[in-house]
Amino acid sequence: MIARHWRGWTEIPNADAYEALLKNKMLPGMRAIEGYRGGYVFRCDGPSEAEFVVVNLFDSLDAVKRFAGPDYSVPVFEPEAKALLSRIETVAMHYEVRANTHMAFGDA
Repeated sequence: MIARHWRGWTEIPNADAYEALLKNKMLPGMRAIEGYRGGYVFRCDGPSEAEFVVVNLFDSLDAVKRFAGPDYSVPVFEPEAKALLSRIETVAMHYEVRANTHMAFGDA
């Protein structure tokens, strides 16, 4: 399994709209990609910016390429996202998942 990691920042007034875009459009739309296994959105609000970390899981690099294209290290953006983001990481990182101790939310 491959974890694709990327970070972007919004100004605080745009943070809720960007989060909604990720949760309501981007992540659900990725379900149609063969080999996509789900994703996570992390958010940390600072005094003037909100940082977003997005981690998507794929079966293989081939599945990542189905999403991002042959140059899969390039981040993928919806036009609406570009309007909301104030700065971005210019490279998406990819990691082999070596362990998983996944617990459902609410588990102790």
